[in-house]
Amino acid sequence: MNILIIGSGGREHSFAWKIKQSQLCDKLFIAPGNAGTASCGSNIAIGINDFEALAKFSLKNEIKLILVGPEEPLVKGIVDFFKNNEATKNIKIIGPTAEAAQLEGSKAYSKNFMQRHNIPTAGYKEFTTSNFEEGMQYIQNHSLPIVLKADGLAAGKGVLICMSVEDAKVEFELMLLQKKFGEASSKVVIEEFLQGIEMSVFALTDGKNYVLLPEAKDYKRIGEGDTGLNTGGMGAVSPVPIMNDVLKESIINKIVKPTIKGFEKDGLDYKGFVFIGLMINNNEPFVIEYNCRMGDPETEVIIPRIKNDFVEILLATANEQLDTIKIETDNRQAVATVAVSAGYPSEYKKGEIITGLMENTNNDNLLFHAGTSQNENDVITNGGRVLVAVSFAKTVREAAANSGATLQNLHFEGIYFRRDIGYEFAD
Repeated sequence: MNILIIGSGGREHSFAWKIKQSQLCDKLFIAPGNAGTASCGSNIAIGINDFEALAKFSLKNEIKLILVGPEEPLVKGIVDFFKNNEATKNIKIIGPTAEAAQLEGSKAYSKNFMQRHNIPTAGYKEFTTSNFEEGMQYIQNHSLPIVLKADGLAAGKGVLICMSVEDAKVEFELMLLQKKFGEASSKVVIEEFLQGIEMSVFALTDGKNYVLLPEAKDYKRIGEGDTGLNTGGMGAVSPVPIMNDVLKESIINKIVKPTIKGFEKDGLDYKGFVFIGLMINNNEPFVIEYNCRMGDPETEVIIPRIKNDFVEILLATANEQLDTIKIETDNRQAVATVAVSAGYPSEYKKGEIITGLMENTNNDNLLFHAGTSQNENDVITNGGRVLVAVSFAKTVREAAANSGATLQNLHFEGIYFRRDIGYEFAD
């Protein structure tokens, strides 16, 4: 069958790399793709939110299965668009409808969902300009630190942790009254600060059944030792060493199962990935956030660990047959390290020539493209996060060292990567 992946990052390159290996895949297309996905299939110059063009292309090229990578087209209703169009309604598409994607698209929506289905999370209240003064008073009486979250999508920058009441008040005013994050902060959720170890679990659901994928932990801060500004992710590890049978059972029973049952109870049409960001405190899990797609760079350590035919899993999802799937995983340690452009996550240059690139012929060391493109002669940088090196080994320390070594053999002007991914598990 012909398959279309929507997106252009490291997540989509890892999807393409895995799907290409399936005997069920005849032709693979990626819209718009990057320089790395071009080695797995055909890149198509169509934007992720151009639903009309994507539908036209899918019909012309007899696409039978679509995998949506990023959150934006899901929140904007790409699944609804294809399902409500007579010509495209029979194309299988992996992802939730726009209403179900509000689990990621609106922090208030997801918090209400968790409260409704008794899923453990931090205490919270939501505010708009209509109750701004009430919000200021709420901050005044709140314990520290105080977490402020823009309700809508803010490119991973809409969550602020304030260490003082004064800072929280300033940021609250900037978000609501000055529209610091645009429409995304027209509503703000104020949340209690949870302490512990962050990690993420990933489920794939067909709306009724689900399979649990390998868990992961990512590293958001630009600087080593988790310092500096937040980014889209500087690296990831999988499996997460703190995961044990007791914790896993607790996560499944208290969070995963109630989440999937919640979709059914609320009548949500959800066939796709559920990313559950967790805080683990004294071996007890609490939900920080939901995402309606796979994470990036978590996908780059999760997908290579899955031994199954990935297309078989996706088809079972589309056909509500996930109860027939048993996920098999590579038990070795995987570590991903992200190489970024100079200046990221603030201003950075594009168009720098990349040298030393390797092909993914060795399954112990992989290189996924994130922000790259190709001109006539060279592969060049085309984003803040540029490349993701993934290595497998027996230990976190060894896998992290190998991942870093891959990036040391690459070069583009201003290349930077953290050399301490997985540092707290490296002893």
